[in-house]
Amino acid sequence: MTRRSAALLQLASPALPIGGYSYSTGLEWGIESGQVKDEAGAREWVADALALTLARFDGPLMLAALRHARALHPADGRDPTDSGHTDHILEQLAALNAKALAARETAELRLESQQMGYSMARWFEAVCPDPLIDARLIARLAPMSLPVAWAVAAARLSLSDDDALLGFVWAFVENQVMVLMKAMPMGQIAAQRLLRSLGPEIDQSIDAALSLTEHDWSSAAPLLAIASARHETQYSRLFRS
Repeated sequence: MTRRSAALLQLASPALPIGGYSYSTGLEWGIESGQVKDEAGAREWVADALALTLARFDGPLMLAALRHARALHPADGRDPTDSGHTDHILEQLAALNAKALAARETAELRLESQQMGYSMARWFEAVCPDPLIDARLIARLAPMSLPVAWAVAAARLSLSDDDALLGFVWAFVENQVMVLMKAMPMGQIAAQRLLRSLGPEIDQSIDAALSLTEHDWSSAAPLLAIASARHETQYSRLFRS
């Protein structure tokens, strides 16, 4: 196993301490309402979330942020401490961060992205720090969204575009399956079967994210937003809102 492969596994691991296990992204309401009641319904829900949000918005936005984050350490030999260069890159990242947060259609979804982004920033600051950049980066992007924080972490770990997207999408799908195991409930074998069956959708989401221009980004997923809004007032719930 190469060092880079190990870095991808570490970033995508459910042991990464960013709090993903605390949120269901509306799926708990889907289960409570009866829209998700078996393996087939669970697969349709997660596949739709992938196609509507990860493939068309969060994925390509994370990729754009990753390319800017890499530019904080330019390959052309420019001094990475050059204040003008750094300010320009931070402005680009801040614009993407603002767009990521503005696209969260409920208070719950915004809190989820901010809390996980904050934890991810604490992670890269401690595990793969850049003392010359970190204080300015974290201050300029506060509150930091998850896609942008993930991008910075992926840049620090020297991940390729494909690997960064794979880890980002996989972490979302695995967390959704863990929600199903706790709240539906779904057995471990059924969960593994579901993860494997979603392989084509994961690949398609990555391909779409790699191909979209910013003009074509779209975060429109109204039924998922409604699910999240209803989860915020759900009487009994396991996951945060």
